[in-house]
Amino acid sequence: MTTHTSRPATDRVRVRRRAERASYDQDLVWEILDEALLCRVAFIDDGVPYVLPTLHTRQGDTLYFHGSQQNRMLDRMLGETVCVEATVVDSLVLGRSVFQNSMNYRSVVVLGTGHEILDRDAKLEAMLALVDRLMPGRGPELRPLTEAELGSTRIIAVPLDECSAKVRTGPPVDREADYDLPVWAGELPLRIVPGTPIPEPHLTPGIEPRDNLVSWGSGRSGV
Repeated sequence: MTTHTSRPATDRVRVRRRAERASYDQDLVWEILDEALLCRVAFIDDGVPYVLPTLHTRQGDTLYFHGSQQNRMLDRMLGETVCVEATVVDSLVLGRSVFQNSMNYRSVVVLGTGHEILDRDAKLEAMLALVDRLMPGRGPELRPLTEAELGSTRIIAVPLDECSAKVRTGPPVDREADYDLPVWAGELPLRIVPGTPIPEPHLTPGIEPRDNLVSWGSGRSGV
């Protein structure tokens, strides 16, 4: 079971429910954010709450998000506090009673206010970092971004100053009185497994996927 490894940066990100599963360790927070393929951003727009899934990439102690110049979510990141959440599911936890069925997971919550990256080279670096995060080493073989493409894209940076992790590990916590029930109990590990690559309809015949695409995920923790 995960325990506190440091104090929360602020009381806003202190884990209250199941606090023994909390961690404020920077390395653990970064590890989870790097492994999670998607995150969710919660924000308020005209008094209405929204939660949207999106891609992210981390560079040092900053999260980067990209979208169009008219992206409403990116607008809300500027000048207002947003909540970013990412979760990696590791296994199903199957107990002997309805009450003791759960999941093993690693999750992160981040609170922060973003700022827009306007410098051309910094925007380009963030875009390439996102590509490399999805498929390491793919950037150099791609057509470079045009100035028009780069100009139509917004990059918002959210600092990782206020964040916490919450982790559940281990088997179900059944009541001792249930141990003799004729029900299988334990953990069912889950992982992301890549399938067979599907070529784009206009792909030139003879172009084969690179080895790192076919073996995607083999070097990623938990997938």
